[in-house]
Amino acid sequence: RFRRVPPCAKPLASVLPLAAIAMVLRFGRRQLGFGLGLSIALQADAFYLPGVAPTEYHEGSRVDLKVNKLTSVKTQLPYRYYVLPYCQPEAIHVSAENLGEILLGDSIENSLYDVRMNHNASCAMMCERKLSQADKEQFRNMIEHEYQVNWLVDNLPAAMRYYRRGDDSFSYTNGFPVGIKRDGRYYVNNHIRIGLQYHIDHTKFDGFRVVGFEVYPQSLVQTKRAGATGGEEASCDDADDLSPRFDVMEHDSIIYSYDVTWTQSTVPWASRWDVYLRMHEGQIHWFSIVNSLMIVLFLSGMVAMILLRTLHRDIAKYNDMSADDSTEETGWKLVHGDVFRKPRHSKALAVAVGSGVQLLVCSAVTLLFSAVGFLSPVHRGSILQGMLLLFTFAGILAGYISARFYKMWKGEDWKKTTLLTAFLYPGTVFCIFFVLNLFIWGTKSSGAVPFTTMFALLVLWFGISVPLVFLGAFFGYKKAPISLPVRTNQIPRQIPEQPWYISGVFSSLIGGVLPFGAVFTELFFIMSSIWQHQFYYLFGFLMLVIVILVVTCAEISITLTYFQLTNEDYNWFWRSFFASSSSAIYVFCYSILFYYTRMQIGHYVGALLYFGYMFVISYTFALLTGAIGFSATFFFIRAIYGSIKID
Repeated sequence: RFRRVPPCAKPLASVLPLAAIAMVLRFGRRQLGFGLGLSIALQADAFYLPGVAPTEYHEGSRVDLKVNKLTSVKTQLPYRYYVLPYCQPEAIHVSAENLGEILLGDSIENSLYDVRMNHNASCAMMCERKLSQADKEQFRNMIEHEYQVNWLVDNLPAAMRYYRRGDDSFSYTNGFPVGIKRDGRYYVNNHIRIGLQYHIDHTKFDGFRVVGFEVYPQSLVQTKRAGATGGEEASCDDADDLSPRFDVMEHDSIIYSYDVTWTQSTVPWASRWDVYLRMHEGQIHWFSIVNSLMIVLFLSGMVAMILLRTLHRDIAKYNDMSADDSTEETGWKLVHGDVFRKPRHSKALAVAVGSGVQLLVCSAVTLLFSAVGFLSPVHRGSILQGMLLLFTFAGILAGYISARFYKMWKGEDWKKTTLLTAFLYPGTVFCIFFVLNLFIWGTKSSGAVPFTTMFALLVLWFGISVPLVFLGAFFGYKKAPISLPVRTNQIPRQIPEQPWYISGVFSSLIGGVLPFGAVFTELFFIMSSIWQHQFYYLFGFLMLVIVILVVTCAEISITLTYFQLTNEDYNWFWRSFFASSSSAIYVFCYSILFYYTRMQIGHYVGALLYFGYMFVISYTFALLTGAIGFSATFFFIRAIYGSIKID
């Protein structure tokens, strides 16, 4: 469907000309969607966020080409670049990594590639390596599992450009393959065409700025010959023939070489990441988001209109009732003496709501910071590290919220509730993470998190998060209980037999459809980014989806709870939580469908990683959406019972 072309064959297409928020990762109008990127955007090159200022190079100065991990969508197990017999420098220096990079398995190291600013190179020879049988088998195994090589130049990832047949539209893929399998033979890419683009503007800065990095790998059978300067050089005789030639199983040595081609570009430094957004699914993504938005807004508006009209009529009827004793209460007013009765397992509900609010605040702040560039994907691992730190400090909210609700229900075992809030969700996630990490460690993958990092995570958890949860719980219990508009009767009212379609399981499963419908389109692109190593920087769309999700969860929980109360069933606390959180079941089911239709994982550890982490994501989604539904319903119930006259 796509044909590959060398990066030097066509210059980088000009990107959408526009203003953006002052950040490295700026969004065009199409990506931000509906003007969510704010009309107050500034010219991007007028201001840079701390730590993301551009680097200017002078003519002929060295431009470091760094190597990163080898990745595969078939195994999901990354490996260090130098596990393969590539040309190694005398001393390998590992770049300083943040916590997020370590958790993602990044291993950024120096290389022997000698790249000079605005100096082209043709068939530059790096080294010749002897190949043992073990080396050949390792190459064969990597090619069989379709491993990709990842490079970096000036913090830009190497990308391959693919053109669609019949037109000039193209997309980028991250990295380039180790080799190619064809007719049962394994060809190693030992010659790389490196295409680099630079931008100059003498009126604003001195020197050159790197704004593009493309690669095109080739498999060549090469020989050494005497160079013009007296040294050895590679032949590269068949470089114009793009078909693979170097069969690794038939050779006992391999020569590595590369070309460097510099071209001037009109793309400014602040817009250099925009080209990675040129995905062939872009229009599909846009129309799917708009379609999802319209459907959800229409359904939400319709539900809200019906609910408000019905409620207005009920409240007016109840308040206009005659004061004589012969008037019989009906509908949701009938259960006013039981509607705030302490639910079963109130401790677990308080813990779940507290953890859900913690996750909601953490996700919202992370997304906001990502959208404005403070947690930009330009800095690998910054988003994951930011989420961990925000989750840690949001523990004070979890403790406060769980304490407030548990005190409202007159719970006495506050110590156990606070301990569960501090340990249940983080402990579950950490245990899954630890077990999966043992499997990764057994494969000798660079994705295995070292025990020193594990210890750092435990310090964050026990040293910061847990004390903050207890501090929040202290403030929560210290305050007066939440005031309720009606008193609870001492003797619970008998609940009449309910129709099957009002039952808890059925209504909750139906309720989860709408929140899932709000996110399933974006979920596809996020999962493709995580598991298929594709570029994802559309935070404008994601912010829009989160807003839709919050509104949808609130409305569906309120609606189902209202219908439940009109049928004189006052056990609504858990029902309002599950009405939204059941959408996590659909998320996990969708991940199973995605696995069998889009993934090609052939390694059991990769399958364990996929389903383990998708369970964690679904569990997180359940707590987050459940907390939204429960909180919105609680304030709704308190408002409607406070608006009627109760004798």
